[in-house]
Amino acid sequence: MHLPVGESLNALCAGLILICAFAIVGTRQVQGVRRFFILQSILLTAACFLLAWDEHVPDLWWLGGITVGAKVILIPWILSRTLAPELYIRRELSQTINIPSSLLLALLLAIGSELLVGPVASASGNPVIETNLPIGLACLLIGAYSLVARREAIPQLLGILAMENGAFLAGIAIAPTFPLIAEFAIAIDVVLIAVIVGLLTKTIKQTMGTTETAALSELREETIEWR
Repeated sequence: MHLPVGESLNALCAGLILICAFAIVGTRQVQGVRRFFILQSILLTAACFLLAWDEHVPDLWWLGGITVGAKVILIPWILSRTLAPELYIRRELSQTINIPSSLLLALLLAIGSELLVGPVASASGNPVIETNLPIGLACLLIGAYSLVARREAIPQLLGILAMENGAFLAGIAIAPTFPLIAEFAIAIDVVLIAVIVGLLTKTIKQTMGTTETAALSELREETIEWR
C-alpha cells in the first residue's frame, strides 16, 4: 500500500528511534548513552514536525519545539554544567546483566510490544498509529529495562527520559491535539528532574566518591547508644 511521504518518513523516524533505544541499552559509556538519547530526541522532534506538516496540526509544531528545546538543548546543557567531566568520559561498567543478554531482552520487549498492541493499532486503520504505538511502547519498556539494568545514576536518569520519549512517540499518533499546557508541564518536569538528579549526583560523587546506586544502597546509618 502506498503511503504519503509524511507517513513514510514518520515510519523511518520511528524505526530509527527504536534503534536508538537498543543503542542506549547496548553502549557501555555514559557519554554514549547521552549521545544516543540526544539523537533519539532529535528523531522524535523530526517525527513530530513531519506529522504536523502531513496532518496539518499546528499544536505538533509547538510540541516539537518544546521537545527540541528541553531534551536536545536544555537537559544536556544542564548535565554538562552540573556534573564532573569524569562522570562522562569514564567507562560505565556497572550493569546487572551483560550487553548481549540485555540486547536480547530488549529485542524480546520489542517483539512483545508488537504482539500486545499491534492488533489494536491495526484495527485503527491509521498507518501512523500502526507504526508509532508498538514502537512507542517498545521504547518505553526498553527505557524501563535500561533504568533497572544500569547501576549508575546518570544512565538511569537517561533511561527515565527515554521512557518519556517512547510515551511521547505513541502519544503524538493517538492524540496529536494533546493540550500544549500539559506537554509544557511535562517538559518542565523532566528538566527539573535533570537538574535535581544532576545536583544530587555531583554532591554524592564529591562526598562518597561514587555514583553507583548499588553501592549507595548498601550504606547504613550507625546507631549510637545513649548513656
